[in-house]
Amino acid sequence: QVQLVESGGGLVQPGGSLRLSCVASGSILSIYDMGWYRQAPGKEREVVATIASGGNTNYADSVKGRFTISRDNAKKMVYLQMNNLKPEDTADYYCNADILMLDRSQMRSARRPYWGQGTQVAVSS
Repeated sequence: QVQLVESGGGLVQPGGSLRLSCVASGSILSIYDMGWYRQAPGKEREVVATIASGGNTNYADSVKGRFTISRDNAKKMVYLQMNNLKPEDTADYYCNADILMLDRSQMRSARRPYWGQGTQVAVSS
C-alpha cells in the first residue's frame, strides 16, 4: 500500500535548527498537497505548513519566518527546515500527504490522505 516515514526529529536548544524529512512509498500514482502537522502534549493536532504539488506554500502564523517547507516530487519527499526553534515548538511532528494510489487488489485507483507515524521534536535548554 502506501507508507509515509518521517525522520530528523530530536532534542535541540532554543535558537537551534532541525530539518525534518518525510518519504512516501508504495503504489503511488500522484501526490497532491503535502504538509507537516504537530501535536503537543495535551493539545490538539495543528497544521504547521503545507505545500501544493505546484509549490505554493502556507504556514501557521506561529512559524512564519522561522520554518520552511519544501518538496522533491521526483523523490516523493517533503521537508521542514526549522530555524530559531522555541520551547513552544516542542511536539510530535507528523507528515501528511494527499495521495492517489493504485489498489492492486481491486485494480482501481483511490485518493485519500495518509499520515506518517510521527517524529518527536523537543526544544529545551
